[in-house]
Amino acid sequence: MPLSGFVFSKSLGEQDSRRGGLKPTLGLWDATAISIGAVIGAGIYVVIGIAANYAGSALAISMIIAAIASTLTAISFCELAAWQPLEGSVYEYASRLISPFAGFLAGWLWIVSNIFAGAAVALGFASYLHALFPIFPPNWTAMIICLLFTLLNFIGVRESALFNNILVAAKIAILVFFVAYGALYIKPSNFADFNPFQVGVFSAAFYIFFAYSGFARAAVVAEEVKDARRNVPRAILLSLLISTIIYVFVGLVAVGLVGAPRLAGSSSPLTEAISASGSTAAIYTISAGGLIATASVLLTSILGVSRMMYAMARRGDLPQSLAKLHNAYNTPYYSIWITGIVTTILTLFSDLARVVAISNFAFLFYHTLANIAALKLRVDKRSYPRAVPALGAATCITFLLITLLTKPETWIIGAAALAIGSAYHILRNPSTDSLFTPNSK
Repeated sequence: MPLSGFVFSKSLGEQDSRRGGLKPTLGLWDATAISIGAVIGAGIYVVIGIAANYAGSALAISMIIAAIASTLTAISFCELAAWQPLEGSVYEYASRLISPFAGFLAGWLWIVSNIFAGAAVALGFASYLHALFPIFPPNWTAMIICLLFTLLNFIGVRESALFNNILVAAKIAILVFFVAYGALYIKPSNFADFNPFQVGVFSAAFYIFFAYSGFARAAVVAEEVKDARRNVPRAILLSLLISTIIYVFVGLVAVGLVGAPRLAGSSSPLTEAISASGSTAAIYTISAGGLIATASVLLTSILGVSRMMYAMARRGDLPQSLAKLHNAYNTPYYSIWITGIVTTILTLFSDLARVVAISNFAFLFYHTLANIAALKLRVDKRSYPRAVPALGAATCITFLLITLLTKPETWIIGAAALAIGSAYHILRNPSTDSLFTPNSK
């Protein structure tokens, strides 16, 4: 990386500050909670059942394997954030260390996947609420919750973070309750077929890997974090550690309560598991946890997408109006409202879950680019050997190939999104330099 690039990027934040840019208002816990909010969501309430079908009673081992795989890429994000904490995360890093074209594709897929995922999560929230209170129609509920969270993000990142902190604390408390209360009803016989060496354990780890996908969300809002060079890497690793501990204990208790086959056969596995206690109050509590978990993911999704749009607009890869900050709230209001409105409109499509297959493809794609970017860091800018990002990239590529073999439709949707993004970038930047030359700015 040329020295001029480092000088420019260092001065970018100073220039933004002088011009009234984004302000660092988030502490370590705020940043950690944003990542936890993105990780511990609907995944633990749904993916655990899918994974149990493959791993059986060794589900917890799959969770540990997935956590190790995630840690490799998490370290790459830590290295990059410690080097230069930039709003937009992988978009900026891929632009500066690989090429502007690679950066654009990373940011583009990040936006598309998270908008669709946000809409799916909103529908998940609406479904949980409808199950508890049938009077609320799912689609209207999803639309209203999207608009409310868009408004909250518009008012300010600090307000969004405070509300997210409450949601994160609540959903962790509910999962701790699930573990503590459920442990009283565990049946040891449900672990009789425990086999950590079966192939299914690794297949389950593939699915659980996606349940960790939000661990780097703090890096997307890096310029709004105080002492970002220290706090963003800490937030990433803390969120991954906390999420892993919760996932492993929840997995152990869930299997112990009803066994892997019952978990695999349920669309709401944690509710199914806690029903073994015979407590109606416990069932309602865990169902409420599903509401809180999906709400937290939706909130951080709107926050993250709007900041990615802001970062890309600031560089000129998207219309520059998306980088405008509100005079009173100091938030990128065009980006926020466009994100919220598009997400709201998408909730009208009841079969949206099929389209969200792109999220898996995109997650692996831009995490592969993050590892490649970390590989390109100079030796004096890294704390870990190059083998770490190399293994992280190899893991992501392996999972991409597994996705191709098991879910080819995901690649079709992903390829279509890549083609649209590529065409837009080439038309906007006809120079071939942007395709191969790292951006020094």
